[in-house]
Amino acid sequence: MVPEHEPDGRNSHLKRRLIALVLCIAVLLLLALAWSGGPLRNALHALQPAQLLAQLQAFGASAGPLVLIAAFALALTLAVPLSLLTLLVIAAMGPLPGCLYALAGALAGATISHGIGRLLGHEALRRLGGPRVNQLSDTLGRRGLLAVIGLRLMPIAPFAVVNMVAGATHIRLRDMLLGTAIGMSPSTLVMAFFLDRITAALAHPGPLVWGLVVLGLCLVLAGTWLFRRWLRRNDLLACPSAPAVSQDTDRTSSTQ
Repeated sequence: MVPEHEPDGRNSHLKRRLIALVLCIAVLLLLALAWSGGPLRNALHALQPAQLLAQLQAFGASAGPLVLIAAFALALTLAVPLSLLTLLVIAAMGPLPGCLYALAGALAGATISHGIGRLLGHEALRRLGGPRVNQLSDTLGRRGLLAVIGLRLMPIAPFAVVNMVAGATHIRLRDMLLGTAIGMSPSTLVMAFFLDRITAALAHPGPLVWGLVVLGLCLVLAGTWLFRRWLRRNDLLACPSAPAVSQDTDRTSSTQ
């Protein structure tokens, strides 16, 4: 016989997992803020660019490609900005090797954070989220590739946070990896082709840099608006009239 308290114990276990996922996301958001405008960014600015690139080149030459890719993936998991890491790796290792290392590291980082989200949040959301959350999760899973490509082209949240949330939903790892590769390719190629101009602009900020910052903010706002519009188009921001399970049950009973 199954103990009566087993469902409650199972739900408590899932709730603890969900709380752990929420805490992970909160920590990543705090780290992202620290990298974007906090003490971590100040510490990075204190380093001399030439010295930093020389250290990266020495690290890549001594440790080898696999260790460099693993370090890239770990840094992404700790909410270090993808664009910053990609630019540093391309500048240190050269355009073609840098692009390959950045892509491989991003895919490895996406696998890690997607796995964390899958482990901590997928079953909890499925069992405890209710029909509305499960409907949203199922729709994201069916259109996961397009959703991931859109989020990579117009990032509205840190890389690791997006991956963890995707892992908790029905978005498959295959769609996550393919969408990441497609979505980050344009910006990576731009960094590789215009590396000298980008680094010169960052070393001596001017109107062009501030214009790019404003453009980036506009893209984030536009991406948020388009994502919400996509949700409305798929009726995911409106309360569902009835759970899908009950509708299938009604159809089955009516045919019998």
